[in-house]
Amino acid sequence: MSPPIRFCRSFDGAGIAFAMSGEGPPLVRAPHWLTHLEYEDRSPVWKPWIASLSRSHALLRMDERGCGLSDRDGVEISFEAWVRDLEAVVDAAGLDRFALFGHSQGGAIAVEYAVRHPGRVTHLVLLGAYARGQMKRGPTPERVAELEALLKLVEVGWGRDDPSYRQLFSTQFLPGGSPVQQDSMSELQRISATPASAVRIMRSMFEIDVRESAPNVTCPTLFLHARRDRRVPFEEGRLFAGLVPGARFVPLETDNHILLPQEPPFRQFFEALEA
Repeated sequence: MSPPIRFCRSFDGAGIAFAMSGEGPPLVRAPHWLTHLEYEDRSPVWKPWIASLSRSHALLRMDERGCGLSDRDGVEISFEAWVRDLEAVVDAAGLDRFALFGHSQGGAIAVEYAVRHPGRVTHLVLLGAYARGQMKRGPTPERVAELEALLKLVEVGWGRDDPSYRQLFSTQFLPGGSPVQQDSMSELQRISATPASAVRIMRSMFEIDVRESAPNVTCPTLFLHARRDRRVPFEEGRLFAGLVPGARFVPLETDNHILLPQEPPFRQFFEALEA
C-alpha cells in the first residue's frame, strides 16, 4: 500500500508534496528532478529504491517544485527555492535530527541545507552529486550551444506521445536498464514535468554552485559516484568530495546514474549507507 501523500506550503505559498514510509531512524531524501511520488511507488526504477530506503528508516521524500505532484505553474524555480522547500517539508513532517540523502542535483541542495542547519543533519550521503552546474564548469561556446540545443529538444519533444525524444535522457540516466526500465523512465519524464517546467528546472540546475558552502559541512559525509556516469562526470563527484572536510568517496563500477537493483553497485550503495 502506498504511503499517504501530504502537502505543505513553502516560503512563497507554493504547495510541496511529500510522503513518509517505513520505520526507524529518520532519513530524508533531498528534492531532485524527475520524481513523482505516486508514480515512483509502481516504477520498476524507483520502487526498489523506496522499498530499500524504507526498510530500516522512516523515509521522508518529496517532489521538488515544478515537478511531480508539487505546484508547477506560476512558481519560482531556483536553487534557493529548492533549499527552502526542503526546510518547509522537514518542518511540516516534524523532524528534528535526521540523516540526509542527496541524489544528483539533490546533493548540492542537501549540502546547502546541512550548512544552514548543522544541528539537524546527523549524516550526509550523496550519490552522483555535483557542486557546480554545467554553466559553472567553464563551458566552451560549443558546449553552451549544445546545452541550448538540448533545452530546445526538451521544449519541443518532451510532452509528445512519441518517446523517442525522451529516450536520449533515459539512456543517459540508466544505460544499463532493461527495456521495461527504460520505458518507465521515459514515462516518468513525461508525467513528472511539463516541457516548460522541465526547461526552467534544467536552466536552474545549470547554475548550481555550492563550492563556497561545501567546506562548511560539519557532519560525517559519504560520496558515492558511478565511475562511468553519463549525466554527472566522475570528476565532478571527486571535486565535490574534495571540498567537504573529512568526506569519504566511494567509486561505483557502473555507468548508471540511477543505480538499478540488478547490478552489484545497488547493493554496495545500501551497504555503505547503513555503515
